[in-house]
Amino acid sequence: MPSVFVQGHPAPSYPPLAPEARRGSVRRITETGEEVLHRPCRDVTEFGPDLAALIDDMFLTMYVAEGAGLAANQVGVGLRLFVYDCPDDDGVRHVGHIVNPVLQPLGPAGRRLLDEGEGCLSVPGAVMDVPRPDRALVRGQDKDGSPLVIEGTGYFARCLAHETDHTDGHVYLDRLSKRERKEALRQVADRREDVLARRSANAAALTT
Repeated sequence: MPSVFVQGHPAPSYPPLAPEARRGSVRRITETGEEVLHRPCRDVTEFGPDLAALIDDMFLTMYVAEGAGLAANQVGVGLRLFVYDCPDDDGVRHVGHIVNPVLQPLGPAGRRLLDEGEGCLSVPGAVMDVPRPDRALVRGQDKDGSPLVIEGTGYFARCLAHETDHTDGHVYLDRLSKRERKEALRQVADRREDVLARRSANAAALTT
């Protein structure tokens, strides 16, 4: 089995960082409570250099923050779009971007829930158990507007569902009970400063 899939297609090899990141600039990551994260994003209707440049910036920003995925509203842009560089449970690496993603409903066979730790770059420092299906299928487009279908299992399925949630205006805190949400925000209060300091150090290392 190939060890890397790029845009859903097997690749013989791939660099540690997606090539897009070399062209990108680091953007500030929005945090829970900011309006752009809590409203549905607009469909992308213009495909061209501006969209490609946003994707470049999102890849670099994701790597600086040590994330597995990043949605456009997490850099303050309310468009339906996310990037990812994420392993599945078999250690296969999946890299790419999806424009106008729609998570397909799965039949009962695809709905086994995995209750595992989930974090979010916009909820810095918190990790909480969130039940997600162990398989996900997302339909959308690539940066040129061509149709795209990405399927994932395990941790990568979690990533696809999590990022599509962002484009619908939801953060994973919305899936928690009031008590769990309070615990997540307590973790943020304890760890946020360290997380942001680490991102600053990574940004300096990756952009010099």
